[in-house]
Amino acid sequence: MGRIYNFSAGPATLPEAVLKEAAEEMLDYRGTGMSVMEMSHRSKAYEEIHNEAIADLRELMNIPDNYKVLFLQGGASMQFAMIPMNLMKNRVADYIITGQWAKKAYKEAQLYGKANAIASSEDKMFTYIPDCSDLPISPDADYVYICQNNTVFGTAYHSLPDTKGKLLVADVSSCFLSEPIDVTKYGIVYGGVQKNIGPAGTVIVIIREDLITDDVLPGTPTMLRYKTHADANSLYNTPPTYGIYICGKVFKWLKQRGGLAAMRDYNEKKASILYDYLDQSQMFTGTVEKKDRSLMNVPFVTGNADLDAKFIKEAKEKGLENLKGYRTVGGMRASIYNAMPMEGVIALVEFMRDFERRNG
Repeated sequence: MGRIYNFSAGPATLPEAVLKEAAEEMLDYRGTGMSVMEMSHRSKAYEEIHNEAIADLRELMNIPDNYKVLFLQGGASMQFAMIPMNLMKNRVADYIITGQWAKKAYKEAQLYGKANAIASSEDKMFTYIPDCSDLPISPDADYVYICQNNTVFGTAYHSLPDTKGKLLVADVSSCFLSEPIDVTKYGIVYGGVQKNIGPAGTVIVIIREDLITDDVLPGTPTMLRYKTHADANSLYNTPPTYGIYICGKVFKWLKQRGGLAAMRDYNEKKASILYDYLDQSQMFTGTVEKKDRSLMNVPFVTGNADLDAKFIKEAKEKGLENLKGYRTVGGMRASIYNAMPMEGVIALVEFMRDFERRNG
């Protein structure tokens, strides 16, 4: 069987060129006689992989010198605890609830202090981003937290909330490196890489240096302190070496394609093909308010559960995989991350058009 078009929300499709290069190096990485999987994280060969990946990411995102790049483990979900443990000095933080993962982060923060839900879109099943122009920011809040792109519900912030001078923390897992961002507008930007950058198991945290201190909540484990990892260049213990190696290759692939501005243009073109079809379809309907649509995750429905199931089954037979919506939402969802080629989106729309003609 040949390669399918994989619309999974994560772990998700990776650039074919990266996979082929990794395959060629699987048994012998550049004359070392071993795979990166087998390599000591203290070796010179791995040290070069590690430091080059950090340098390339810094270049891609134009990360200022006063920010550290950390390669961590534990999934993005580990950051739900790590952030309050390290930042909640006043034991107060404000959360904007725009989906499942923001809600989980908010609930986790309640274990460590007073977490305030200052805005939410749950009243309409998270189908929009609330107005964040004049939020009731808590005067003693240590930070304001957002999930910048909502994988499950397909919404995205197209402008950042006004935090009224408070630190902004953002989970960017499902839009990481899909477009340029101004890192200086955040205290922490973090994300699991398995959606848009690499294999599951690696988390990237970009954190401003003044936030990396020994002043953490009592009882914070050594491994959950940002300073532990920052002081050791993310080599305090064995990092997810192979995941970092693949991330590094994806960073180079992005640079070869023209960087994040070029990637944003490509992603906008891809998304518009699918959204334009949804807007004129008589059968399929997008579920998100137009102004808040994600470029990465596109949920849609027919309005008939049986028809949805038939669509998913027939799409799979055509090599269009993992289109089933999240288990709590239903319907369909196409995740069209950086590595999803234009041809995949075109193939999906052509199938949708044919399915509508046959079942309309």
